[in-house]
Amino acid sequence: MNPEIPMFIGTYEHTIDDKGRLAIPAKFRDGLGDRFFATRGLDKCLFIFPKNEWERQLAEFAKLPLTMRDARAYSRLFFSGACECELDKQGRINIPAYLREYAGLAKEAIVIGVMTRVEIWSQEVWMGYSSEAEESYEEIAEKLSHGGESRKSNRQADDADETKCQR
Repeated sequence: MNPEIPMFIGTYEHTIDDKGRLAIPAKFRDGLGDRFFATRGLDKCLFIFPKNEWERQLAEFAKLPLTMRDARAYSRLFFSGACECELDKQGRINIPAYLREYAGLAKEAIVIGVMTRVEIWSQEVWMGYSSEAEESYEEIAEKLSHGGESRKSNRQADDADETKCQR
């Protein structure tokens, strides 16, 4: 692992105060640096990127063709929802109201590390998402290890190919 690329792991429960401030876990603070970026994530969470990962995201988005409607739509939502953040002296960030609304954040929040980014979830949404994902954890792993298809799908495709060859 490159020592310049932070690795975020773990799950932490925190509370958002009345002013929209959330304490970032101490283990994540160094990796995020002085200034970092927050934006709308997927599955109704927020993505938090350290500056170097944000710049990598920018480079990836720059490769998308402007002629693709989905690329334009995703880019617009991703970047229009973004803001630059910094920690206060207590290690908190102020989450803008529009991002709190998007993620359904009220009082209880879950902060998770996902390799090169941090995600912030409403406790309720995270509990639903994680319990659903846990039920299919093995199936997801199998699909990812087989190029996005389960072994069963691969076997069915192989059987179909074999049937075609026999004709």
